[in-house]
Amino acid sequence: MNYVPELSAEQIQAEQASFISKVYGWMTAALIITGLVAVWCASNPAAIEFIFGSKLVFWGLIIVEFICVASLVAVIGRISSTTATLIFIGYSALNGLTLSGIFLIYTSESIANTFFITATTFGLMSAYGYFTKRDLTTIGNLAFMALLGLIIASVVNMFLESEMLYWITTYAGILIFVALIAYDTQKIKNLNVIGNEGTEEDKKEAIMGALTLYLDFINLFLYLLRIFGRRK
Repeated sequence: MNYVPELSAEQIQAEQASFISKVYGWMTAALIITGLVAVWCASNPAAIEFIFGSKLVFWGLIIVEFICVASLVAVIGRISSTTATLIFIGYSALNGLTLSGIFLIYTSESIANTFFITATTFGLMSAYGYFTKRDLTTIGNLAFMALLGLIIASVVNMFLESEMLYWITTYAGILIFVALIAYDTQKIKNLNVIGNEGTEEDKKEAIMGALTLYLDFINLFLYLLRIFGRRK
């Protein structure tokens, strides 16, 4: 963690708290945008047909989402905070379009219940990551390596269609993202540059932190939905 030596411990803690509040704020805004777009799309037959009636359109949206995240990570140092924010908001809206399909599969009540479970789990693990004095780097590295294995297993199961592997990846995914929430929260807190509050860099740091936690939240939600979602 970088910090200005002249600042007291109390001032450093206050700035960290202010920064993480901005991270949570942007993450929450992105989740709201994703949710609103998903609900709108799910209630619009024409939009559903356009997105899910063609594999080309659906996978095209997925590729654009990937490009948004990859470009944001790659060029964050060379763009303005306004541009970074627009890319992040655009990504969350696109994600809402592709996630609208869950309303076609699961009941609205089970989706709402799963969201509440996800939010509670996220809150607890993020608070742990923020307040714990334990270094979570090892846990984070293990979770990241496990995530790579999870991605490979999930791709393989697209062809195998094994129910056993499906449930193994489901529970593994939950454990991995629960660990990543705590680790990423601690990492975001520690990587915040103390003394640059309100600057362009501070704003971009908040956006990148929000993107990381947003992805953790969405992925945990989707894995939990496999368990708690009730199919129509």
